[in-house]
Amino acid sequence: MTADERKALARRALACLDLTDLSDGCTPEDVERLCERALTAHGPVAAVCIWPRFVAQAVARLGGSPVRVAAVANFPAGGEDIDAAAAEAEAAVAAGADEIDMVMAWRLVATRPEHAEAEIVRVCEAIGDDVVLKVILETGELKEEKLIRRAAEIAARSGADFIKTSTGKVPVNATPEAARTMLGVIAEYSGEIGFKAAGGIRTLDDAAVYFGLATEILGPDWPAPERFRIGASGLLDALLAELGGGPAAADADGY
Repeated sequence: MTADERKALARRALACLDLTDLSDGCTPEDVERLCERALTAHGPVAAVCIWPRFVAQAVARLGGSPVRVAAVANFPAGGEDIDAAAAEAEAAVAAGADEIDMVMAWRLVATRPEHAEAEIVRVCEAIGDDVVLKVILETGELKEEKLIRRAAEIAARSGADFIKTSTGKVPVNATPEAARTMLGVIAEYSGEIGFKAAGGIRTLDDAAVYFGLATEILGPDWPAPERFRIGASGLLDALLAELGGGPAAADADGY
């Protein structure tokens, strides 16, 4: 890429970034800094992604800005308790969350897919139609292409607005291979479901891989914030450096 092409891609990636802090030791001060970083000199990120306990704080800090507040649910384990997953998501929405990043019960994809599907359906019902639901497949644990495809299909038919690769809490997170499989399922749904890559995406070149795959499979205009996201913490520094804004504040652990 030329320097101008890199800057153009950096601007696109910034607008599609879910700036994240899901570190175990995350504090209110960390969330305050995350919200400050979300509003850059080159424009806002798409969303901040945080633990549910910080939703009200982030909503108060970002109110009136374009930055959305995303909270995780059933995270990171992808538990099988349908009522617990729905209650956690519903409480986050009641606190003001615009989006929910929910881990599906991925361990059941091969053996009890109907339970995994029922859990997603129940969370959809609990949060309502106005809240964006991103379903995390945990592709690095599913490993096999056929299981990743099956998980994506379960999420798609159960009401997911996005399908997302990973929690960032396992050894293998986003990979181009898993992304290609997921984007193929999205293509079968006419591109009406969004895609989010998360885990290990730290540079513009890393992000370019996922923009390239989405463009190849779904078209050049498809990767846009309403249907394409990258979940990361460290990526913001790299994007600002490309855009000439210098590094952002030090990153918190996250994905």
